[in-house]
Formats: sequence, structure tokens, C-alpha cells
Amino acid sequence: MPVFAVGLVLMPVGIGLGLPHVAKTGLQPLSVAGLIALVGGLVLLVVGAVSLVRARRGWRRYLVTLPALIVAVVMATAVLGQAVALTNIPATELGAATPADRGLAYRDVEFATGDGVTLSGWYVPSRNGAAVALLHGAGSTRSAVLDHAVVLAANGLGVLLFDARGHGRSGGTAMDGGWYGDEDLGGAVSYLADQPDVDPSRIGAVGMSMGGEEAIGALAADQRLRAVVAEGATNRVSGDKAWLSDVYGWRGAITEPVDWLVYNVADLLTAASQPTTLRSAVAAAPETPVLLIAAGAVPDELNAARYIQTASPDSVQIWVAPHAGHVGALGADPAEWQARVSTFLGAALAGGSAGQLSGELR
Repeated sequence: MPVFAVGLVLMPVGIGLGLPHVAKTGLQPLSVAGLIALVGGLVLLVVGAVSLVRARRGWRRYLVTLPALIVAVVMATAVLGQAVALTNIPATELGAATPADRGLAYRDVEFATGDGVTLSGWYVPSRNGAAVALLHGAGSTRSAVLDHAVVLAANGLGVLLFDARGHGRSGGTAMDGGWYGDEDLGGAVSYLADQPDVDPSRIGAVGMSMGGEEAIGALAADQRLRAVVAEGATNRVSGDKAWLSDVYGWRGAITEPVDWLVYNVADLLTAASQPTTLRSAVAAAPETPVLLIAAGAVPDELNAARYIQTASPDSVQIWVAPHAGHVGALGADPAEWQARVSTFLGAALAGGSAGQLSGELR
């Protein structure tokens, strides 16, 4: 039993640590350590399982012991493997392109978060007094949202593209769940509010995937945010997936407690605290308009968006981009993305009514 138990820990740790690091950074010390843990864990699991099965007699070894061991391996992989992957992120290098390559005037900037981490970014000055923080998704950097910055800047907005902590050239430790979003975005809003070209009452946030979830979550912590656009936002904590059983029945009812375990184990592996749910965040800021962009090719994005919307129907608007994949709405339909987002931010950051922006659009 001890041999199997050790393998039950090593194998998922190897999956969560070794495979992502090998894929992104190659054979570095940490990725090699992860692969060793993975292989060693598999060997121990096989040896331990064989020993445990042989120790049982008759039909019980095949109808009780073996299925129990298989369930244990699946659960350990699903829970510990995901938790390790969420909290041990490979380094993500900043791409070579800059806003200048897209025809935008900008400057390199650094700013501090409330907990003392220095973040790195690019700032494109505002031409109309309004500005947005632009947040990238997990496992990427500000380079990934350059095309979005072009559209936003074309409408006169100031745009602060920055690397989340632990990504690109920013300091701190990365966490793919976006649990540091309140601190990171708070620092970005403070930077924008201090710029002479920005009216502090006209600041919003635009985020992709993890960045969208961070932008929504920050509504509960920062009243300076006057509008949020979140594309591909689905979940940061298990409470964000409470809709699964309603949509998928018994399959969702099984998944929900597994997700609860994943996030609570992740909580033990990171210094970050679990943030509030996305529904709670929009409920805490009912006067702040929110535009959720869901990919038409990813049904669960619409399911998650509708669940978030139920917490504040008058302030949350949903647009389903018909043919888009995850965070692919701009690429799938550039003109429509520009029209939807520009109109939304133009109204919201000019004092538009949240009530006039509600609903689900297609």
C-alpha cells in the first residue's frame, strides 16, 4: 500500500509539472524533475497495484480491488495533476512584436501592485480621456493582445497592455487561475489614473480568458473600474461551475465536487487566496456595465456567461460570436468585434446607462 500511495502522488505531480514545462521550455531542470516524477510514479503504481491485487483472493481482486485502484488513479490525476499545473507555471517569454509594429505610439512602463510586485507593460496614450487595461490569457503575454490594442486605440482609448505577474517581463509568481488578478489589475488602474491624459472616472478593463476572469473579479474589489469587457471568461474557482449539474445532469453533478477538490488542493499549493466567484463580483458592482463575449464554437462559454449574468441581469450583456473559437472573436469577425466593443465602451466610459446595455446579443 505505501508503494502505491507514493506513486499516487508522484505520477500526478509529474503530469502537472513535467508535461507543461517540457512543452514550453524544453528539457530544463524543473521539467526533467517532473518527467522523473512521472515515470517513477508510474512504476510505483504498477508495482503497488500488482502487489495489492495479488494480496486479495477470488473474485474480490477483480471486482473490488482493481476497480478501486483505477478510480484512485483517475481521481489523483484529475485533482492533484490539475492543481499542480495551475500553480506551477512555465516561464512565458515576451514576443518580439511591439505596438510600434502595429503603427501605435507607445512607451515601456512599469508599475507596482498593492502587494509590492512590479509589473511590466506598454502604454498607448489616450486621445479622448478614457483608457482601458488590456489583460492577456493564461500562458501568454501582452504580445498576444496587440491586435485588440489596435482596435481599442483606434477609438481614442488609452491602452495599457501588461504582463500578468510571473509572465513575460513582470515579476512575481504566476498562477494560471488568475487568483492574483485583483492586485495586478488594481496596480494597472492606479497607473492609468495617474496619467495626465486619462480621466480617472473613465477607466475600464478588457480581458481575454484568464484576463477576462480577472477583470470581472476585480469589479468586487475596485470601484474605479467603470466598464469590463471579458472574452472567453468561464471560471476561477469551483463556485463558477455550479451550473454544470443543471446543464449536464449527473455528469455535471460528478464534475462539480471534483472541481471543488481541484481548487482547494490548488489553494494549498499557492500563496494566493481563492478569489470571489465571477457571479459574486458582478453582483457587487450592479451599476458597472459588463460585456461578456462567448465563442459560438465553445458552448460552455455561453453557459458560463448566462450563469454570471443571472447575478446582475441589468448590467451584464452577452454577445455570442457565432463562428469564433476560444478568444477568437476578433479574428473570426473583426468588424463585428470592433463595432460591439467600441459601442459598448464608448457608452460605458462616457457615462452610459448599464440598464441600456443589458441583454444577450447574437
